[in-house]
Amino acid sequence: MCYRIALNFEDGVTRFVDCKAGEKVLDAAFRNRINLPMDCSDGVCGTCKCRAESGAYDMGEDYIEDALTEDEAAEGLVLTCQMVPSSDCVLSVPTTSLACKTGQQQFAATVTRIEPHHDAAVVLELAVDDQDAVPAFLPGQYVNIDVPGSGDHRSYSFSSAPGEHRLGFLIKKIPDGLMGGWLARARPGDRLNLTGPMGSFYLRDGDGPLLFLAGGTGLAPFLSMLEVLARAGSQRQIHLIYGVTRDLDLVLVDQVAAYAGRLPNFTFATVVADQSSEHPRKGWVTQHMPQQMLAAGGVEIYLCGPPPMVDAVRRHLDEQGIEPAGFHYEKFTPNAPLKATA
Repeated sequence: MCYRIALNFEDGVTRFVDCKAGEKVLDAAFRNRINLPMDCSDGVCGTCKCRAESGAYDMGEDYIEDALTEDEAAEGLVLTCQMVPSSDCVLSVPTTSLACKTGQQQFAATVTRIEPHHDAAVVLELAVDDQDAVPAFLPGQYVNIDVPGSGDHRSYSFSSAPGEHRLGFLIKKIPDGLMGGWLARARPGDRLNLTGPMGSFYLRDGDGPLLFLAGGTGLAPFLSMLEVLARAGSQRQIHLIYGVTRDLDLVLVDQVAAYAGRLPNFTFATVVADQSSEHPRKGWVTQHMPQQMLAAGGVEIYLCGPPPMVDAVRRHLDEQGIEPAGFHYEKFTPNAPLKATA
């Protein structure tokens, strides 16, 4: 039996290693040629200290208090030289991937589908050329896609779930955009080079209520999250608010609605900012956030949208004195995601 360990580095790079039953994380990383920080490897110095974001594990008793205090352990800090996983885990590593002598995964894929949605967005689906190189990622993360012939790349969140041979993306149409120009002439069978996964915006483990706030093509990572939750048979209360500027910007609503039949406690609402729209809910997502859900406490908020939307939600929470159990957000520009914050 092996457990998959996601190592999230400070520079946004994520690498996955398989940890054998009874194997320590530090040893599994070294076996995969990833040099996690270490000095003594005996639970004495604390150099290998990381934060366990999710998963089950055993730390044993072969380390000293100076290396890892009881309070630190209670907060989720671990010593990778002593940590033996008993499930898949996610670790936050307090250094860069370069310092650990590793880097971003690169792989090639073939275009299998390009589906425009009016002038708002394009659904892009890819098949990884080497099935043994299908990238592992956390639901919510993104990759860089090289734009053929440009020498440049653009960053897009996965809309598909981890573990699929098909990779899905929801890409905003931008007039005269670099990727948009290529997609306009692309055809199934064209090949693309990708780098990733990356990003600290991803679904965390837990059983409390979830409030998802999506702006435009910021819907993409939530499709990945919802699929993961549905496959796991999640019973969590989940509410998604999908906000756009115009009616035509509402895409893949049928796909979102289908999750109501797979997740027993899932609801969603669409919101259009254009006041001339006949949509039943107009305005901004902050005007349609469920107050009862927020007042009950324990809710985790995930937010993905353009910078003005992210700033507006943050300001609204501060003004209303709302302190969610977790607040994870990712700003994105038309060209690339910005730094995600947890």
